[in-house]
Amino acid sequence: MRALRTHQGRPLVAFEGIDDATAAESLVGATLAVDRAAVRLGEGEFFDEDLVGCALVDAAGAILGEVVAVEHFPAQDVLLVGPRRAMVPLVRAFVRDIAVDARRITVDLPTGLLDPALADEA
Repeated sequence: MRALRTHQGRPLVAFEGIDDATAAESLVGATLAVDRAAVRLGEGEFFDEDLVGCALVDAAGAILGEVVAVEHFPAQDVLLVGPRRAMVPLVRAFVRDIAVDARRITVDLPTGLLDPALADEA
């Protein structure tokens, strides 16, 4: 890597030997990795892997299910919950608290958004 900087919230990376668009085409489909310790997360930002495995709970502490994956869609990120992979939008309107150390995400969901049977399957 020759250089790394952030532009409009996105990392821009320059690599040795990749000096133009034609050379950059060789990287299409490549997997790039950054050491976790080198990433500085802002307030309210989390690694997907830290959310997976967290219990999704309501305000009373009742378990609604377990986060099995995180998906990134154009409108918002989504938590996939339980074996049926129910979608819960990861938005402030629903998420009250994320406590990664406690492995818990507290939500206040509208009635009907999450099938109550998920808690039995978690």
